[in-house]
Amino acid sequence: MAGNSFGKLFKLTTFGESHGEAIGGILDGCPAGLEIDLELVQHDMDRRKPGQSKIVTQRKEPDTVKFLSGIFEGKTTGTPIGFVIENANQKSKDYTHIKDVYRPSHADYTYDQKYGTRDYRGGGRSSARETACRVAAGAIAKQLLPEVKITAYTAAVGEIDLKKSYKEVDFSEIEKNPVRCPDPAIAREMETFIKKIRSEGDTVGGVVECVIQDVPVGLGEPVFDKLHAVLGQAMLSINAVKGFEYGSGFAGAALKGSKHNDLFNEDGSTKTNHSGGVQGGISNGMDIYFRVAFKPVATIMQKQETIDSNGNKREMQGKGRHDPCVVPRAVPIVEAMAALVLADFYLLNKTSKI
Repeated sequence: MAGNSFGKLFKLTTFGESHGEAIGGILDGCPAGLEIDLELVQHDMDRRKPGQSKIVTQRKEPDTVKFLSGIFEGKTTGTPIGFVIENANQKSKDYTHIKDVYRPSHADYTYDQKYGTRDYRGGGRSSARETACRVAAGAIAKQLLPEVKITAYTAAVGEIDLKKSYKEVDFSEIEKNPVRCPDPAIAREMETFIKKIRSEGDTVGGVVECVIQDVPVGLGEPVFDKLHAVLGQAMLSINAVKGFEYGSGFAGAALKGSKHNDLFNEDGSTKTNHSGGVQGGISNGMDIYFRVAFKPVATIMQKQETIDSNGNKREMQGKGRHDPCVVPRAVPIVEAMAALVLADFYLLNKTSKI
């Protein structure tokens, strides 16, 4: 299987399956001498882990990161940082009913057709459990760029939309509710709705918004590796993501150039920020902001018509422990992938001129 690595200089490779012994990763290219706060790493892991509230999967995993190499006496050594996260609460028997049956809109069918075999236990490698490795690596990336502030939050669940820009919300409210929405009233509405969806045996999608502040000018390469293009790749690589837009996004297509152009201030900043902090594929020092759309989880607790591995029509119903909405737990994943992108470009930018 190809495609298990992300990044060029600051490079993460992940391994493992949802119901295997462990998942883990190797983070290469991290400079030596970086002090690592392991409590901050675990804090981000706790924000992503299952079982943290009544509106997420009830799989109970401590998601404790064990570092095997690359860190000595609290600092990076410049060698590959190897780490593992043990799987402690698998219930593989919950998935025997899909051994030869494909869940609609899941990776079951495509994996089977591509590889001729698949690990049906929790989805194997296609499970979002793999994203725990990204969060661990992203927590280190954040510490490489301490002056950059990356904040993500839930902006929509189903048709319940925050309808506020990031400048209108209080970031301190994000971690005060299980939905991770910065508006307490909207958060309660979202939480009630997710509980209702779960009681119906169904799932729902939503939107995560992310803002990156205090980004230095000059990150990004102006042709194939534009900053927004790699951010898009990073976000679209997350399980269940169906869309990515930055800055004015699709709404900008309806504007005239005279309304969309960001006019300069004398210090190089801009009066507006329709560009979303990126111009010509390079950061311009303004806030980078983007939205990531997540589809409803494919595994639902309702009967659906499907086919088996022989092409026969079958009826199936989901079992096991699944998120009725992935958005609350996706917030730290979005932050982590953004941090990995910026850390890589930060190191690449040091080679751009003498």
